[in-house]
Amino acid sequence: MTDSMRAAVLRNVRDVVTEERPMPVPGPREVLVRVSSVGVCGSDVHYFEHGRIGDFVVNAPLVLGHEASGEVVAVGSDTTHGLLGKRVSLEPGVPDLTCEQCRAGRYNLCPNVQFFATPPVDGAFCEYVTILEEFAYPVPDTIDDDAAALLEPLSVGIWACRKGEVTAGSRVLVTGAGPIGLMAAEVARAFGAAEVVVTDVNAYRLALAADLGATGIIDVGRDSLEDSGFEPDVLLECSGNAGATVAGIRSVTRGGHVVLVGMGGGALPLPVSDIQTRELRLTGTFRYANTWPSAIALTSSGAVDLNRLVTGHHGLDDVTGALTGAAKDDHVIKAVVTPWAD
Repeated sequence: MTDSMRAAVLRNVRDVVTEERPMPVPGPREVLVRVSSVGVCGSDVHYFEHGRIGDFVVNAPLVLGHEASGEVVAVGSDTTHGLLGKRVSLEPGVPDLTCEQCRAGRYNLCPNVQFFATPPVDGAFCEYVTILEEFAYPVPDTIDDDAAALLEPLSVGIWACRKGEVTAGSRVLVTGAGPIGLMAAEVARAFGAAEVVVTDVNAYRLALAADLGATGIIDVGRDSLEDSGFEPDVLLECSGNAGATVAGIRSVTRGGHVVLVGMGGGALPLPVSDIQTRELRLTGTFRYANTWPSAIALTSSGAVDLNRLVTGHHGLDDVTGALTGAAKDDHVIKAVVTPWAD
């Protein structure tokens, strides 16, 4: 290996350049991963277009990308997991493991987490990254590099279904057929949901939802959710759209669960009377915790199909194309950056 690597660096809003950077060196308990595939997330696009997400502001050059897979090519002196030479999927947020939230098992809420591509922590749109060995998960050969990278957004869907207590026989409404909504719908079916209805305004994505196992789809640009008569036990709100959220909440049956997954605006006009009189249980989600074993099992068994979501590959010199593709083509679902393809 050389002393340097290539990385796609966000220098300013809508300004990404490929640079040479020093090769990262693994710490005592870290592994060095040669990056194979990196999925493009909506957060990457938001940083690219606006330079910030809420309180997270890009004040210095930043490498984006947090949905990553690769091969372990070097290990630190104190590693014990035998990962050298293994293909791995990366859980991109390393918590401090000592704070109150971590000690309570809620490490996704750790205030000191070091999360890839969240300022000031660099991400994986580069040739090599290092990570604590516990957060590099070996994957079987039945999971290819792209799917191994997409175990990260799949984990968001798994966490949402867990928070909504989706189980055998559940009736689930998924609002929003973006990548997370599509994965959440797949997970709900894999968890045994009897009905999974997906709503969106994009006919292509709705058709894909049906192909991936949704039992019903509703184009809410043409048809009303209320008129459908569907009364779910669980709402997985994955659009971040205020109108979709309110309509979804009003459809949920008494005693049901409302899980807010999509990142919307800072405030939302909730239908409080519906929540109170039906005793709906409403919760947010933030990333995930302890989901990778389930994600690997669901994917390797074929219970979910992640490769169907991949709609294009881009090298490091075309990260801008990867970040802007969905805005230009409504058939783009999930772009993947492959650092070694150039």
